[in-house]
Amino acid sequence: MEAYKRWVRRNRDFVHSLESLANGLTWVLPERFSASELGPEAATAILGVITAINEHIIETTPSPTHKGPVEASAFPYALCISAVKDLETLVEVASEHFYGETRKWNFVAATEGIKVLLRLLLFRNSGYRMLLHGGETPNIDDKLNPSSSPFGDGNLPKYGAQTPALLSNNFAQNRALTALSRFGENARMVSEPMWFHRMHHQQSTVKPPLPVAEKTKPTLSSILSERGFSGALFLLGETLFITRPLIYVLLIRKYGMLSWAPWFLSLAIDLLGAGIFSPVSLSKTGQENQRFLPSTLEKDEMRRRKLLWALYLMRDPFFSKYTRQKLESTEKLLEPVPIFGMLTAKIIELIVGAQTRYTYMSGS
Repeated sequence: MEAYKRWVRRNRDFVHSLESLANGLTWVLPERFSASELGPEAATAILGVITAINEHIIETTPSPTHKGPVEASAFPYALCISAVKDLETLVEVASEHFYGETRKWNFVAATEGIKVLLRLLLFRNSGYRMLLHGGETPNIDDKLNPSSSPFGDGNLPKYGAQTPALLSNNFAQNRALTALSRFGENARMVSEPMWFHRMHHQQSTVKPPLPVAEKTKPTLSSILSERGFSGALFLLGETLFITRPLIYVLLIRKYGMLSWAPWFLSLAIDLLGAGIFSPVSLSKTGQENQRFLPSTLEKDEMRRRKLLWALYLMRDPFFSKYTRQKLESTEKLLEPVPIFGMLTAKIIELIVGAQTRYTYMSGS
């Protein structure tokens, strides 16, 4: 394994090019794989996991000034979360194929439960800092990290970034708008391209870090004692955000996709969490508590979470009763228009196909 790590770190540009090529080839797999979604989803999931592992290896490259044996690093929560997210669609497709539409929700709920457990452990291990992009991006203190400079705000490349595979017509409908489900995950508050962040991070591994006084990680009791009621509200809001996808899937499992109960309760949890964070971010009692105010990264994360609310327009039953009707009326309106009518029809077809699978799992 160490030999593989050294090879990946020495050939990072080649590895990134190879991953891009492999993801591109999934678009042209032989037709024999397109009879079922299992083959394409398995290929996409495996590529996603491999990409996540390689990105983790590159991001954990030791500094050139480091001497002696490499110490065991902390548990790779971000890598595990990304790997589970890459596998969750495959789990859903496989469970639906082998166990049916109803029983698949048991497996989907189990997958969401694993993500919730990993995020709660990461939340505690990070000293109860806000999770960025569902825990896939490190939440580094602005005051201790150069990412707070005008040249970037610390948005490091996420694990498992990949291009979805489009194979059969049915699979194309379900996968073409995976970007929609990744909307919240990939939403960035800055416009710098990914290569800029990668270059910035690589430069940070070359320069030895400045000595920083060790800080004790806050504990649950210390947060409650120092921050009081606002600290309790923050913990509640972050816990609601972490557990919301699991609650949503469990409600779908009980009431069904076409029930309004999961939709309304999930939206209520999101609104409650946002309502909690607003007074917490504004509360401060004296100059000492300035350190408790949200960082730039955390403010960006709160804006990103609000953008995720757009996905409720794509979730049943709202989609079936309202959004789909608007899309179909738009299609009929533009149908006589040459080229635009054809493109609109195809886009709507892809949206309808993608909506059935890739919207309920997004939002964290």
